[in-house]
Amino acid sequence: MTDRGEGALRQSRDVFEVGPSRLSWAGERLVINIDELASPPLPGRVKGRITLTPRGLTGVELPLHPAGTHVWRPFAPTADIEVDLNRGWQWTGHGYFDANFGTRALEDDFSYWTWGRFPTPGGAACFYDAERRDGGRLAVGAKFTETGEIEPMEVPRKAPMARSLWAVRRATRADPGFRPRQVKAMLDAPFYSRSVVRTKIGGHETDGVHEALDLDRFASPFLKPMLALRVPRRPGWRFER
Repeated sequence: MTDRGEGALRQSRDVFEVGPSRLSWAGERLVINIDELASPPLPGRVKGRITLTPRGLTGVELPLHPAGTHVWRPFAPTADIEVDLNRGWQWTGHGYFDANFGTRALEDDFSYWTWGRFPTPGGAACFYDAERRDGGRLAVGAKFTETGEIEPMEVPRKAPMARSLWAVRRATRADPGFRPRQVKAMLDAPFYSRSVVRTKIGGHETDGVHEALDLDRFASPFLKPMLALRVPRRPGWRFER
């Protein structure tokens, strides 16, 4: 990921470009071409293509804050994915496509959140738990069919997990008596953890993507300058005319 200026952005109905990377719709497939600088400890370029084929697209939007300043948008809760990147990363499998939108900085409205998306028989389940600066809490579960329709569900209890490598506290949802656990590390930072987590939902054990975000840590003036080491900045990048 690279921070770039306004001159590095181009957008049309079916194409979104930021610098040399772009997302474009090709029929029913979302094609993501990546050409970016990697960060330590594996510097160099990351180039290649990711192709995502949604099994269904949704119109669902989940407000994360009562002021409407943050929204979660699960475009394709279930999808098939093909990855072909340099560095020997080639695989196919199960995926999803979502995004967050906001009009205020996350750390202004939240102190902590955790999120998870887990494949289930016939679709996927997603869980959001957040602590707001105003003292309110968000505790939401959503179940999606294979084709993207949302269904009502009984949200399982909140279950604690072991802390991350940087001691970020973590939790997700699980059936009574089951202790969720990390089965694969994906990203560890002083304020953020992303991993593959195994939990049990409706009697079915499932491995899904999980994240925990400590926004008190993120807001620290001692930590923010460190982000420049992980996210290079290219404010002067421009498209060739």
